Amino acid sequence: MQLPGHDHPPDSAAQRAADWLRFRRAVVASALSVAVLAVVHLAQAGFDARLFAVGPGSVRGLFGILTAPLLHGSLEHIVANSVAVLLLGTLAGWVYPRAALRGLPLMWLGSGLGAWLLGEPGSWHLGASGVTHGLMFLVMALAVLRRDRAAIAASMIGFMFYGGMLLTVLPREPGVSWQSHLGGAGGGIVAAWLFRRFDPRPPRKRYSWELEEEQAALEAARAEAERAQYEASAADDVPVIWNRPADDGRGKILRFPPRDRG
Repeated sequence: MQLPGHDHPPDSAAQRAADWLRFRRAVVASALSVAVLAVVHLAQAGFDARLFAVGPGSVRGLFGILTAPLLHGSLEHIVANSVAVLLLGTLAGWVYPRAALRGLPLMWLGSGLGAWLLGEPGSWHLGASGVTHGLMFLVMALAVLRRDRAAIAASMIGFMFYGGMLLTVLPREPGVSWQSHLGGAGGGIVAAWLFRRFDPRPPRKRYSWELEEEQAALEAARAEAERAQYEASAADDVPVIWNRPADDGRGKILRFPPRDRG
């Protein structure tokens, strides 16, 4: 007994080449971002990082909104964020290259604004963790908004590695800037909403019962067209070629003389 298969036919060579090209671009872009973070971290030994960090509530600390994601406080800090940038950046750039590229400024600025607006005065906020939270929430929000197979698969992969980011947007651990996490996550959600249609949807899987229903509908429409071609017209469609005159005397009431009952 041989059962029919419902799997997709294999992708064309051109489609596979385009997918791998998009994947390589995402990997290269994420790796270059990690390299930039490493170079900036090595250069931090020559200046005070607080000059370029976010200072909540102060005009001086506003400049850090642009530069704070490039700075890190320790080797452990930059290693943790670099791994997240490499994984989440590759995931978002591979599945949603257009949305991720256009949403990056919103995640970057949202991370700094969240720290500046919600942080405690006198504290200093730095690190790329707000941007990585933005990438994570971008992937999760697009899964909710798009609901295609690629979006759901990307969200499941991201959740498997960094599902804890759903909780680190709230105050949990001293010394961790949950404010920048929350701001970056908000930027990722806004970016997902604004750019949800910029990346094309993958082809949807067609099941056998869908094909059978479409075939049945086509056959019914074809049969109806053939029936209409050979059947005679309805009686209401026959043209009227003669009308009875209105004053021909027919249709009148004839009155009889009264009956004599005497």
